[in-house]
Amino acid sequence: MENEKQQLEALKDIRKMMQESSKFLSLSGLSGVFAGIYALVGAYLGYVEISKATTYNELYRGAYNTQEYNDTYSVLKFKIVFICAAVLFLSLLTAFILTAKKAKKNNEKLFDRTSKKVLWNMMVPLAAGGFFCFILLYHGKDYFLLISPAMLLFYGMALINSSKFVMHDIKILGYLEIILGLTACLFLGYGILFWALGFGVLHIIYGIYMWFKFDRVK
Repeated sequence: MENEKQQLEALKDIRKMMQESSKFLSLSGLSGVFAGIYALVGAYLGYVEISKATTYNELYRGAYNTQEYNDTYSVLKFKIVFICAAVLFLSLLTAFILTAKKAKKNNEKLFDRTSKKVLWNMMVPLAAGGFFCFILLYHGKDYFLLISPAMLLFYGMALINSSKFVMHDIKILGYLEIILGLTACLFLGYGILFWALGFGVLHIIYGIYMWFKFDRVK
């Protein structure tokens, strides 16, 4: 009986090692925290720009198709796209730096077979979501309010799609992003708020949780 118990424990250890070897474990929890901070700053800047266009409600209750209205929308659209692009760039840059540092510390390759699978499984939904958001912008101001929910939904699907190659906990974040995205569809006038919650608050909470679970020196 004792021998059988030892064999079972050995098999469990081997299974655990095989599972971990097939997952990319060098993602830094701090990168999630920084991404959340960048998103909150971006949400604030976006709110300021929308407020400069008088108020959110006034913008969409104004005289449609006048030159002044169209100019206001065009400038606002450019500024929002720029803010989102800046948040994305800073988040990716920070994630790359911190993840590379963690991979080096753990004697792991940053771009191995598993990490490439993670990138591919994330990039397909993210790329589709990005093109979809640009299509919404192309169709004009009537679809502008759907961009924030769409970003949350596609991002959530990207996290779930890549979760089989990283820590399982990331799937929970993906589900929460999708729930927020669907809820944002019901409250279209509060897109900035839901964007801040999804990309800001949830990222910070998730990043802190992952840091305590995997990154903190025990």
